[in-house]
Amino acid sequence: MKCGAETAIGTKIDTSGDDSMSAEREQRGDGAVVSTLDPAQPEEAGATIPELVIISGMSGAGRSTAAKCLEDLGWFVVDNLPPELIPTMVELGARSQGNVARIAVVVDVRGRNFFDNLKGALADLAAYHVSRRVVFLEASDEALVRRFESVRRPHPLQGDGRIVDGIAAERDLLRELRGDADLVIDTSGLNVHELRAKLDARFAGEEEPELRATVMSFGYKYGLPVDADLVVDCRFLPNPHWVPELRPYTGTSEEVSNYVFNQPGAKEFLDRYTELLQLIAAGYRREGKRYVTVAVGCTGGKHRSVAMSEKLARRLSDGGVETVVVHRDMGRE
Repeated sequence: MKCGAETAIGTKIDTSGDDSMSAEREQRGDGAVVSTLDPAQPEEAGATIPELVIISGMSGAGRSTAAKCLEDLGWFVVDNLPPELIPTMVELGARSQGNVARIAVVVDVRGRNFFDNLKGALADLAAYHVSRRVVFLEASDEALVRRFESVRRPHPLQGDGRIVDGIAAERDLLRELRGDADLVIDTSGLNVHELRAKLDARFAGEEEPELRATVMSFGYKYGLPVDADLVVDCRFLPNPHWVPELRPYTGTSEEVSNYVFNQPGAKEFLDRYTELLQLIAAGYRREGKRYVTVAVGCTGGKHRSVAMSEKLARRLSDGGVETVVVHRDMGRE
């Protein structure tokens, strides 16, 4: 969602004719717009101060994917908003009578001079007691170069130089912000689905759960998931790929799932591995670990691992663990 564009529910906010808002903003000598709203006013008026997430990081590291993910989760998302307008967005959210309770703002080097004002804008928010977090997305130089070359677009800071020159300049510009970030995600080895799963696990719930799990099916021929905490192998079960009538389907279909769990050892494996995960989950809670990724693999990531992941996720969910299912390689064939 672009700045000034439609909201996540399809409506538009127009402040051009809002005299009260106009009266509470003034222009500094340097041209920046600052708020003169009394920090105590929203609470006195019974307004709700919205929760705020700042999404930033390296160009090409997945900021747009992160923004879309939060928008799908019901956040009001504004892309490439000048930092000095962040307090204004918070004011608008506070006046929305609870309709805009969570705001996500994408801030990056496309703002150029505006980006320098981010620190001041965040300092201004402290007066409003805003609950805010900074999510920083990064990736290795090699991964970023590959991504820019694949889309054949220049880095926004490379100028007349090379892509690596722009990446180096951006890292230097963002170093302090990265150090202050509340959540740093390295997307070097992540695909879109894996990144979305991480963000879903962090932002999907209204309250922080005791433990959140991501159950990810994958194909061994495409490589192990780099962020897996636990890996389990389903290749001991017969492969539905070799059953002609099942080959076109995936493990999400009832036909394939029934075939997999009618094989000797499949149900026993599910029962015992669920018990093992319950034991591990209890240990994770004691150690303060709140996120776990369980990777379930088969040869191609289409049949056995998908069916097992679906059943395993349902068992974990029934056991009180908030669970997200991701099928990393389903559909790659």
